[in-house]
Amino acid sequence: MGIADFEQNLAVTPKTNFRLASVTKQFTSMSILQLIENGQITLETSIKDIFPQFPNYGQEITIKHLLQHTSGVWDYENMVPEEQTAQVKDKDVLEMMMGIDEVYFEVGEKYQYSNTAYALLTQILEKVTGQPFRIYLQDNIFSRLAMNNSVAYENGINEVSNRAYGYTIEGTGVVMLTDQSKYSAVLGDGGIYSNLEDLYKWDQSLYTDALLGDHFMEMAVANHKTNDGVFMDYGYGWRIEQYKGHDIRYHTGSSIGFRNIIYRMKDEQFTVVILTNRDSGSEFSTLDTAHKVIDLFF
Repeated sequence: MGIADFEQNLAVTPKTNFRLASVTKQFTSMSILQLIENGQITLETSIKDIFPQFPNYGQEITIKHLLQHTSGVWDYENMVPEEQTAQVKDKDVLEMMMGIDEVYFEVGEKYQYSNTAYALLTQILEKVTGQPFRIYLQDNIFSRLAMNNSVAYENGINEVSNRAYGYTIEGTGVVMLTDQSKYSAVLGDGGIYSNLEDLYKWDQSLYTDALLGDHFMEMAVANHKTNDGVFMDYGYGWRIEQYKGHDIRYHTGSSIGFRNIIYRMKDEQFTVVILTNRDSGSEFSTLDTAHKVIDLFF
């Protein structure tokens, strides 16, 4: 199964919690869609509706654009000084965007993957609910599904039990701890920790209306289009592909020390979950592995 903690020589088990990285976006999307279903916001609510002091371009960017990566907002990672060591948080991302007066492209013009968008979504949620994102997740997703070991991790505020640490293994076999970067504290785009047992509960809930009704769940996994009608192969927090005749919804997660994927075949009721704590391979290296698993079973 591998090693979760080299310092203590702890093996990985189904209870070991991994940083999900961008697999987190499924949970951020679910949280926002719950607010929409409850009538607290709509897909057409704009950033400026929530934050009146936001620059004028925020009037054109809606919740929908943020969810599907068509907002054109700047990448916060490119705005952080190279020499900075302090970790960036979601509220810092909002503050960065407050100081920008333009976008990369016309809103809705194209799909461009955006971690910034998902950090902004947490700040919208916090403004609307009056709750920290971590608390909203606990009350409205984790507790409801008895995902008792899952957490949106904030250093100094909460802890991750049974934690897997991220590592880099050099060619000589030297193992280096590469668990956190200055971007690792942003929650909305990648800050949840979870394990195989809890993710099974998450997966099974998606066949039901335990968290969200059919209408918005179907929208979350629909293949949306840009302004000119081009399919993006992305829903709301879910990537979309066809693989050897199978209809797939999935998301990868890649950050320093971690490579993960949840790969769902709803019609076949078959899901592949891969969690790794090694800084090796591209963003989509786990997708290649998921394909091999599908080839084996189907």
